[in-house]
Amino acid sequence: MVERLALSVDAMGGDAAPEMVVEGVDIAASRLGDVEFLLFGDEGQLQALLEHYPNAKKASKIHHTTDVVLSDDKPAIALRGRRASSMRLAINAVGAGDAAAVISAGNTGALMAMAKFVLKTLPGIDRPAIATSFPTQRGSSVILDLGANIECDANNLVQFAVMGEVFARNVLGVQKPSVGILNVGVETLKGNDAVKGAAAILQAETHLPIKFAGFVEGDDIGLGTVDVVVTDGFTGNVALKTAEGTAKLFGSTLKQALMSSPLAKLGAVLAKPALTALKSKMDPRRYNGAMFLGLNGIWVKSHGGTDGIGFANALQVAVDLAQNNINESIKADYGQLHADAETSRKAVAG
Repeated sequence: MVERLALSVDAMGGDAAPEMVVEGVDIAASRLGDVEFLLFGDEGQLQALLEHYPNAKKASKIHHTTDVVLSDDKPAIALRGRRASSMRLAINAVGAGDAAAVISAGNTGALMAMAKFVLKTLPGIDRPAIATSFPTQRGSSVILDLGANIECDANNLVQFAVMGEVFARNVLGVQKPSVGILNVGVETLKGNDAVKGAAAILQAETHLPIKFAGFVEGDDIGLGTVDVVVTDGFTGNVALKTAEGTAKLFGSTLKQALMSSPLAKLGAVLAKPALTALKSKMDPRRYNGAMFLGLNGIWVKSHGGTDGIGFANALQVAVDLAQNNINESIKADYGQLHADAETSRKAVAG
């Protein structure tokens, strides 16, 4: 008998929680089938909401707590003082083996600190990285890190590359992912020591199922030049926020142009099917659910301002990661990389 997959949910995290969370669970429950949702939060509020969401009610189990991590709680304070919060208890459930993954739309800094403290990192991984799938001209790519590590050395970037290729292979279905390191140019002489060092290591690697494409630039992200874009957290976060701002600018400018005259409005009516398809592809809710890769447990962060549809997509991401045993694949591929490095070291020494 196949054991039922359980997801641990911080029901009180997010701008519109807990109703947004329960609505998302209701949508996900209708899509995912035999999945159990462990809801951590105020039982009175959650029980009342579940009466309006029958799918969620059937698939959920409430774990009561009234303590909540606030949006302005500093990570260190949350780690020490919010041990009974909905966020911490949800993470604890993964650490105890009661759930396959934890999902929260709450305070990102607190979530990262608690998850690292409770779950620890996978063997050989120095620093976990935040990753997300990103819409491109070719479909979707993975970009990491998006803010967990402001400064990185070459080994950190190599570890990110391994985690990113595992995600692209196991979740996006790319058999042999192409990997590029984000840089200020594609020339091998450009960049700092960290990106040059990481490129040298990945260029020499022959056993991992990847195609190392060298350096890529900022415009390559949207073009989908590679399946996995690797960078430090500072650069990755700036790139992500720039892309989000550009998308909003494009949307508002297009709307203004289509409403600028009667003829333009007629054109908008004629182009409505195409515009609807474009809006669907670029809908941020579709890509909601960033992953904290490298932990000894699955951690998915939903955008705090999302709605039920977006939260349901974050739950889907968690299920995909769990069903594809992503952590086992990361351990296997990083073990291969470490073995290759040790073989090369002995060859040089001997």
